[in-house]
Amino acid sequence: MFVSDIRKEFYDVLLNQRVLLLVAFDVDALCACKILQSLFHCDHIQYTLVPVAGWQDLETSFLEHKEQFKYHVLINCGANVDLLEALQPDEDAVFFICDSHRPVDVINVYNDTQIKLLIKQDDDLGIPAYDDLFRDDEEDEDSEDTGNESEGSEPTGKRRRLDEVTMERRIDRRRQRRDWEERRREILFEYEQYEYHGTSSGMVIFELAWIMSKDSNDMLWWAIVGLTDQWVHDKITHMKYVTDVGIVQRHVSRHNHRNEDEENTLSIDCMRISFNFDLRLALYHHWSLYESMCNSNYTYANLKLWSIQGLKRLQEFLAEMGLPLNQVRQKFNSMDISLKDNLQEMIEESASKFGMKDIRVQTFSVHFGFKNKFLASDIVYSAASLLENSERDDGNKNFIEALDSLSRSNLGKLHQGLELAKQQLRAIHQTVASCICTNLIISHGPFLYCYLQEGTPDVKIYSKPICLKLLCKHLLKCFVRSTKNKRCKVLPLVMAAPMDLQKGTVIVIGIPPETESSDKKNFFGKAFEKAAESTSSRTLHDQFDSSIIELKSEDRSKFLDALISLLS
Repeated sequence: MFVSDIRKEFYDVLLNQRVLLLVAFDVDALCACKILQSLFHCDHIQYTLVPVAGWQDLETSFLEHKEQFKYHVLINCGANVDLLEALQPDEDAVFFICDSHRPVDVINVYNDTQIKLLIKQDDDLGIPAYDDLFRDDEEDEDSEDTGNESEGSEPTGKRRRLDEVTMERRIDRRRQRRDWEERRREILFEYEQYEYHGTSSGMVIFELAWIMSKDSNDMLWWAIVGLTDQWVHDKITHMKYVTDVGIVQRHVSRHNHRNEDEENTLSIDCMRISFNFDLRLALYHHWSLYESMCNSNYTYANLKLWSIQGLKRLQEFLAEMGLPLNQVRQKFNSMDISLKDNLQEMIEESASKFGMKDIRVQTFSVHFGFKNKFLASDIVYSAASLLENSERDDGNKNFIEALDSLSRSNLGKLHQGLELAKQQLRAIHQTVASCICTNLIISHGPFLYCYLQEGTPDVKIYSKPICLKLLCKHLLKCFVRSTKNKRCKVLPLVMAAPMDLQKGTVIVIGIPPETESSDKKNFFGKAFEKAAESTSSRTLHDQFDSSIIELKSEDRSKFLDALISLLS
């Protein structure tokens, strides 16, 4: 059931209660969690925080804690499956689900006792009507027996005619039921076939804080980071991103409006958020401009930097702007101040000549005091790299570190995350270059396919979903720019990488085609499910994103064959 009054039906219910907080491993979920933690601290609500990496984690954590808690809050997990079927909870357990995954499971939508959905209904949810999905058959059963009560007193001929009428009615009802079930299957298939994302959970929880007049600049910044996570990882359309930026911008103006007199009295550790059009260059404030251009998806794909010709184009681009190499190769903070001040205008002016018309994008930046300036995308890259830190295999520790890095009191952790993010971006673009240069991307009929062999440099980091998805998106974008085959330009991509050598499994991901008009809807979740079912492939659908699965290595070829025949 959708919650219409989030304060009354959600937050007020939790006052003076103990709450189990189950949070998924993604940056938007971390941000929503931070905002909720701040609200809980304000009102002294006791909670236990449990990170959950997938469905198995969720089930295990629920079983461990179900005796102690009646109220459960799930962030970015739980909306897209029948949760009561999956967890089998007691009848008095209540689940509040704040999840950006779509489509929302219809059983969750129409359960009005135990499932409460904290989901914005102005998103285009397209939920089927109740009568199209659920039908009460008791009336049919009752009516089947009417007319037979006075059988003994009726003459034989009349009884025979009555029996014939009853039989016809029964056949007619069965036919109607078959038609209804067929229609129901069609409606459900149409509703569930695509996976996509709705409004960020960070923004939904921030709206709760705003309604209760408990919102702060810190909470607003976390909401911005949650929204930027969706944009950086390509989960939402550009139109949706711009619309949500407009909503957030009003809050930024409200929280960061200052008079000239006040400006001078700000303390040194104050926090200022500002809206601006900034460059689509990853981490360039904390890197050299040259490194950032070489490792940002936008410039890497548009200039084709995996080739010698592309590197020459980069040199021409820098020369066009009149930027000396010794300036662009040193840390951004150390660049000549006169160059830094006009950098955005210089880059934008020259970029259009090189086919990069939209190199600037709407975003937000934050100043902590007078020294530290971060773009929202910097925080996203940092937190995501800490979440999936391959140097340490302890998922819970990584989660806590990533959560800590979002607090402005933990800038050390944030900088550590930025260094990890740089390593990841370098690794991703080196992998992209080797895949394109060695023709690892093969056209498999209805989709493109790429398999990373064991022994590929940095292959370990691609066993994690966020990093693999980032690689997949970057690779498809670059491949579309590099290929001359027009048909290949509009194909989706399926990618596999080694996951667990001891178990002999690979991680498989599917992403939709790279087109300007892409609605970011992904059909691979259902396709993977059907392909695994038809071939009895040993798969594990453990991720909250159904387009990412774990598969036994020896089942890979039959699984792919089934996928080809299914999508052809």
